[in-house]
Amino acid sequence: MMNKEIAIVVALDEKNAIGKNGNLLCHLPNDLKHFKRITENYTVVMGRKTFESLPKGALPNRKNIVLTSGKAEDFPGCMVCRTPEKIRMATIDDEKIFIIGGAHLYRTALPCVNRLYITRIHHTFGDADTFFPDIDWTNWKQLDAEKHPSDEKHAYDYSFETYELNPAG
Repeated sequence: MMNKEIAIVVALDEKNAIGKNGNLLCHLPNDLKHFKRITENYTVVMGRKTFESLPKGALPNRKNIVLTSGKAEDFPGCMVCRTPEKIRMATIDDEKIFIIGGAHLYRTALPCVNRLYITRIHHTFGDADTFFPDIDWTNWKQLDAEKHPSDEKHAYDYSFETYELNPAG
């Protein structure tokens, strides 16, 4: 278990907002490419609302797991788990597991996570209604930060940030 990467992937604004009205805060094409690059060929775990927000359903080239109490047939292309323990059992041999939302799942998974992939949107969305849980940043070491300016396809400046849980954290 110690060699397994369990990561959260999330896009946050400057106030840790992650969504509004069940959707992402904004459309950043490079964030979607970044997300695909780091999660492809691995396991992604999501809650019901996150699954329902996906425009084409289950993400291709990934093992999709939905944590829900809903019916299994409501999530085509996905494994359905009813408890975090069932997810642990279903991913025992998986090298990397990415928690991709939503807010409730982030809160539940955070104590088990050893890596964070954050897209920091350098803007505050005043109408946001969903937020990432508070983190004690003293437990995390930043491994990488890649800044990008706004352009014709990206309305806001943003950064890709990677953090690792401190061994003593």
